[in-house]
Amino acid sequence: MLLDIKQYGDPVLRAECAPVEHLDPELQILADNMIETMYAAEGIGLAAPQIGLNIQMVVIDIPEDEQEGKEPETAVINGETKPITSIMPLVFVNPELEPYGTPYLFTEGCLSVRGIRSNVLRPEFVRAKLTMLDGSVMELDCGGLLARCLQHECDHLKGFLFTDRVSSAAKITLAKKLKKLAAMR
Repeated sequence: MLLDIKQYGDPVLRAECAPVEHLDPELQILADNMIETMYAAEGIGLAAPQIGLNIQMVVIDIPEDEQEGKEPETAVINGETKPITSIMPLVFVNPELEPYGTPYLFTEGCLSVRGIRSNVLRPEFVRAKLTMLDGSVMELDCGGLLARCLQHECDHLKGFLFTDRVSSAAKITLAKKLKKLAAMR
C-alpha cells in the first residue's frame, strides 16, 4: 500500500523520533508499505517520520546501478566484507551511527523536499549498529552511497533534513524555494 510522504514544512519532519519498543508483525507490514512507497517515489531511502510516524524506523535500497564507482559497493557486515546488495532492501529500527573519516561534498535530495538538491558535507564512512525486525543486530562499517544514505535517513529520526546541513550560502539560495515548498504542503 502506498503511503503519503510528508513534505517540507510538516511538523512531523522536525520531531525527534521515539525508539521502537516492540518488534511485532505489524512492523513488517509497515516496512513493506514503506519500501513500496519509496520505490514508487523513485527514492533509495525512507524514514518513518517521512510517512508521518514518530518512530525510529528506516528502509533503504540502493540498487547496483546507483552505487558509486565501477565495482560493486561493499561493506563490512557483521565482520565479513560483502557486497551491499546482499543486504538490500535494508530495514532497521533504533539505529546507532558513528560517522567517521574525511567529510566530503555530495549532492543530496529528499523525498520530503521535492525538487531541491544541494551539496551536503558529511563524513565518508559510518560504523552502525542496526536492529533488524527479527531482533538481530547488524554491525555495519561502510562508505560510499550507503554511508551517505544512512546518515541522511537517520538525520530524519532526529528531526533534521539535508537542507539543515548545507552551507550558509546554499541556505540563502534555497530559502525562497523552501518557503514556497512549506506553503504548498
